Amino acid sequence: MRNIKLIISYDGTCYHGWQCQPDLITVEETITKTVEKILNHEIKLYGGARTDSGVHAMGQAANFFTENKIDTKSLLKGLNSLLPRDIKIRSIEEVDEHFHARYSAKSKIYVYTILNQAFDSPFYTRYVWHIPYPLDVVSMNRAIKVLKGEHDFSAFKKKNEIYRKNIRNILKAGVKKRGNFIYILIEATGFLRYMVRNITGTLVLIGSGRLDADSMSGILTSKDRDMAGPTAPAKGLFLKEINY
Repeated sequence: MRNIKLIISYDGTCYHGWQCQPDLITVEETITKTVEKILNHEIKLYGGARTDSGVHAMGQAANFFTENKIDTKSLLKGLNSLLPRDIKIRSIEEVDEHFHARYSAKSKIYVYTILNQAFDSPFYTRYVWHIPYPLDVVSMNRAIKVLKGEHDFSAFKKKNEIYRKNIRNILKAGVKKRGNFIYILIEATGFLRYMVRNITGTLVLIGSGRLDADSMSGILTSKDRDMAGPTAPAKGLFLKEINY
C-alpha cells in the first residue's frame, strides 16, 4: 500500500472550509473526488489542518493510501488539469506508511494579512482585512510576544466551543509591516478554532489605541473570550505551512 502526500494551495473564498460537510462544497471533498476519478477507487483524504470557511492555504498538507501504481508526476499533472482554478497541488511524493498529515505535524504556521490604507483594493480584497485607520505596528508586535510559549488560550478560542484541553504552545509570533500591508505570523504546535483570528482582532484594538499593549497579558490570563477583541474576517487568514 502506497502513502501519498500532497502539498496544496487554495483560495478558500468559495468553499465551506477544508473538512467535508453534508450538502456543502469543501476543499477536502473537491480534491477527494478528483483523486478518485484518476485512480478509479475511493480514498480517505487526511488533512493536516481544518481551515474554516473562507480561509486560504499556501501550504496545506494531506495524505491518502492507494495501491494504484500511477507515478507521482503523472498524478500531479492529472490533478492540476482537473481541479478548479482556485485549488492547485504544489507537490506530490510517496512517503512512509506511518506518515499522517495531521498527527505527524510538529507545527503549523498561519499568516494574517491586513491592508492598512484609506481605501480597499479590488485586487486584494478577497485576501486581506481592510483597516482604513492607522495601526501602531510596534505596539501590536510588543503585545503578541506575550503569547509565546505554552498557555491556556481560552480567551482566544471560538466562544462556547468545548475542547478537552485549551492549552497550546506558540513557538513564534510577530507583527511586521511591508508598505501598506501588515502581516501577523504565528507558529504553534496546534491551534484552537478561531484562535489566530481572535488574536488578530485583539491586536487591531491595540494597534488602534483602544487597548493598551500591556492588556494582552491580562486578556490571556483571564481565559475569558469576552475580554479579547472581535473575530477578524476569515478572508485575511492563510495557512502558510505545516512542518514535519
